Amino acid sequence: MKPGRFDYHAPGTVDEAVGLLAAHAESAKVLAGGQSLVPMMSLRLATFEHLVDLNGVAGLASIERSNGDLRIGALVRQATAEHDPTVAAAAPLMARALPHIGHFQIRNRGTIGGSIAHADPASELPAVALALDATLEAAGPGGRRSIPASEFFESTWQTNLRDDEVLTAVVLPVWEATSGFAVEEVARRHGDFAICGAACGVTVRGERVTRAAIALFGVAPTPLRASAAEAALVAAGTGAELAEVARQAAAPLVPNDDLHATGAYRKQVIVTVVRRALARALQEACS
Repeated sequence: MKPGRFDYHAPGTVDEAVGLLAAHAESAKVLAGGQSLVPMMSLRLATFEHLVDLNGVAGLASIERSNGDLRIGALVRQATAEHDPTVAAAAPLMARALPHIGHFQIRNRGTIGGSIAHADPASELPAVALALDATLEAAGPGGRRSIPASEFFESTWQTNLRDDEVLTAVVLPVWEATSGFAVEEVARRHGDFAICGAACGVTVRGERVTRAAIALFGVAPTPLRASAAEAALVAAGTGAELAEVARQAAAPLVPNDDLHATGAYRKQVIVTVVRRALARALQEACS
């Protein structure tokens, strides 16, 4: 099939892009990598009168580390971030999540900002942003604002971004050196969207766990932090019974059924996924 008719816009600056979105209100859509948007439009699952292509906008494709943060521009290609040494050193969880996204052809075009703004509940990068307490930078007619990841994701494909705003960057705090990270997921095939998954990080000092992050994806309309399980891990330290921590992470979940799996299956499998991710993260942190 082919997409419906639309007017194509290619702004050169963020302000131009914001102006176009403000002028065309709800009839406009931002195009970044297009790896999700273009198929949806081609199948006419989504139609828009105006398409605002960000690929000609300068300044959105940089990777910078400073003052304890890693700032990744929204237009940075997933393949670029996947192989970037600065990302690997400053945000290992991001680097480990990226190979799970589609296939290399997808990652060559897909962008970091596009994946996060698309907010698919089965996608890895929204969970990574949530686990790392990221801040999302957005630009709109009223200026620029910073949105905590904990407030950014509202429902399936819905975020805190307004219709006239552009996501410009994701800012990730750099964790301590004695930290470990892991991403685990279950999918029908490598590259498929996850049936369920977990993005985990821990910081260890001796036998104490001083920081824990467990973000779940594919089990709810948005990525979720398993706060009770995180607290249990911090309280128990490196000797924690990980299976029990994982069960605490799964306990409040009420996943939906769909064509790929039942909610009951997801809730059962996420226990194993979290346990494996925590074991790998702790092993790295303690080594």
